[in-house]
Amino acid sequence: MRTTKSKQRSIRRQLDEKLDLSTPQQDLLEDLASKCTSDPNPDNTFQYAFALSKSRDKSELQYAISMLDSLVKNGYEHQVDCMFGSATAHYLLEEYDDARFLCEAILRTRPENEAAAQLHTASVSAKDDREEKMARDIAIGGSAAVAAVGLALLLGKKR
Repeated sequence: MRTTKSKQRSIRRQLDEKLDLSTPQQDLLEDLASKCTSDPNPDNTFQYAFALSKSRDKSELQYAISMLDSLVKNGYEHQVDCMFGSATAHYLLEEYDDARFLCEAILRTRPENEAAAQLHTASVSAKDDREEKMARDIAIGGSAAVAAVGLALLLGKKR
């Protein structure tokens, strides 16, 4: 299914709003960390890692990815949820290719997974927007350099 850029951006805005509203509170993270430490079973680890996957702290997001990926490697029963949490953390870290890859893996086995489809679309949109901005910045920088060279040549002729 192909979507227009405006539809992609709309989906991305909606997802970003949801993620802004789902940032975990510090007391929740502390409670889950304590529970995970006192009873380190896969379910407690998952709950803590999944909550961390919506944090805005870079190190917490990276830690969430490592825990969720470890759960998948160890055969945890809720693998799709782990992959989605990891994809969310990658998205928040602006690692859009990694988020997209994980969403595609989820959608291959669960094409009806609307959350993964939205995150996939948002990742594509975010990457496209970043690449377009980089191209504009390069074009502006190139134009400025040409103007500077032209001005230098013009001033050089006057001497």
